[in-house]
Amino acid sequence: MNGRGGRLLHVYTWVLIAWLILPISVMILFGFNNPSGRYNQTWQGFTLKWYRDVFALEALTDALITSLLVAVLTALIAGALGTGIGYALGRWQFRGAGALNLLMFAAISSPELVMGSSLLSLFVSMGASLGTVTITIAHVMFSVSFVAIVVRARVVTLDRSLEEAAADLGATGWTTFWKVIFPIILPAVMSGVMLAFALSIDDFVITNFTAGTTETFPLWIWGATRVGLPPQVNVMGTMIFAAGVLFAVVSNVRSRSKRKAAVAA
Repeated sequence: MNGRGGRLLHVYTWVLIAWLILPISVMILFGFNNPSGRYNQTWQGFTLKWYRDVFALEALTDALITSLLVAVLTALIAGALGTGIGYALGRWQFRGAGALNLLMFAAISSPELVMGSSLLSLFVSMGASLGTVTITIAHVMFSVSFVAIVVRARVVTLDRSLEEAAADLGATGWTTFWKVIFPIILPAVMSGVMLAFALSIDDFVITNFTAGTTETFPLWIWGATRVGLPPQVNVMGTMIFAAGVLFAVVSNVRSRSKRKAAVAA
């Protein structure tokens, strides 16, 4: 690519990054706003009091706790199930593998409106009480496919000679998986788990169908928009964003350290 084309590509990239960061920057900024009324839409002064009183609204705090609980459970359950499915699809050829692949991609591509309404019909027909449990089940349903696909992509690239070497040394299949295979695919597993967590904590459509009277963080925000969002929403959003950035930075630093150690060895 010539110099002019390269510069245009760089400019385009930074413009796109700025466009993506703009809403997040506004959210962070208005976490320090000091509105005089209900609506936190115009800048009226700088204050830190919302960080001090971030948990002052009990309903909002309960909604955030519910979202975090559901997201953690979803990440753990979908991570375990998705890892098993992804490993099986990447490691072996078996009858029904094609149908399972099709089912996973159908779950990913299916509109949330369709999945939410179908899950609601299932829960109602079973007489299940809508709440945290049904939300978690619903989130696992659409998250497990993402984990499985990420893990499968890593398993496909595994060097089978490592398993053969472990078998030659007397390791059982179970020992080989935990001592040899799992450490190699762990980055993919963690990526899938974090993806499931992110998909769960901000889901609105499917949660709205399966929540009943339970309120999650997105549902509470949607209900509060009619009377005005309190600044604590921006503060909580900033805290969630900061936690995600911190995790990404730590993971990146650890990966670089491991690569440098491998090169040095």
